[in-house]
Amino acid sequence: MKKKIAIVMGGYTKESVISLKSGKEVYDNLNKEEFEPYKILILREKWVFIDETNNQEYPVNKQDFTVFVKNKVLKFDCVFNAIHGTPGEDGILQAYFHLLKIPYTGCHFHHASVTFNKKYCLSLLKKFGVNIAKSIFLNKNQFFCEKKILQKVGLPCFVKPNRSGSSLGISKVYEKKNLIFALETAFKTDDEIIIESDLKGMEVSVGVISFKNEIKVLPITEIISKNDFFDFESKYSGESQEITPARLFPKIDKRIQELSKRIYKILNLSGISRSEYIIVNGNPFFLEINTVPGLSKESIFPKQLKIAGISLSDLFKNSIYSSIGWKEN
Repeated sequence: MKKKIAIVMGGYTKESVISLKSGKEVYDNLNKEEFEPYKILILREKWVFIDETNNQEYPVNKQDFTVFVKNKVLKFDCVFNAIHGTPGEDGILQAYFHLLKIPYTGCHFHHASVTFNKKYCLSLLKKFGVNIAKSIFLNKNQFFCEKKILQKVGLPCFVKPNRSGSSLGISKVYEKKNLIFALETAFKTDDEIIIESDLKGMEVSVGVISFKNEIKVLPITEIISKNDFFDFESKYSGESQEITPARLFPKIDKRIQELSKRIYKILNLSGISRSEYIIVNGNPFFLEINTVPGLSKESIFPKQLKIAGISLSDLFKNSIYSSIGWKEN
């Protein structure tokens, strides 16, 4: 019997537009002979099943994550998580499905809550000797001294929301007079922020997956942004050049691959992930990790998969099997 798969997409942030594209890729690439995929749209104002056959919406019962359709209760065997940002990437939805005992793709809820929180993730990895930029964390309404901040991180620097994705709410500050405005911008997205020193070097993105009971590192992508940094526009509007495989010396390429696999293990991840680094004088500095990376045609991750010779269909199938815990035919 075919397994019923709920593909959750949307979310509560501006990343919802990208999530819809990712969800569509999952829907289109799932083998319909093995799975029955259902598009589930999760927004602040509604949770609904979108019926492709009649273009109607049916509300999701949040008490048990079922849908009443055509006088029948639709229950799901597994949830494929395609939501970027909250509530799909920060552990909130994962914890909800955990309570309902519904299998879901990707890492566990407690690991997602750590990886999505830059403060926790960077602090943890620093303890394991991973290179990170000089940084300061601030909570909203916390007293701070501009002079002390800039003495530590220098100029230019980056001001980022602590819990956000796709570079939303990030500013690059070149002059002291612009720091306050950057802080205010970041605090509109999150009540915790991080201020980081600017690292001069090559930016790279590395996909890591659990595939057929093995951790695999995908070909590394070099990122050349046409904008001031790799912001939302650069990521999704074609304002960047992405080169896969990255133009790296074999020794550095190997070092980054080994580091990415090590970080994946340290964070005890499962499923798919994509981490970002700046290479400074041959040394990789970790920026962040995404446990629900973009899967749209414009996204980096599917391009890395293609070069690695792994189809989206095979990866999605493997993710579902791993989550449910039953073997492939």
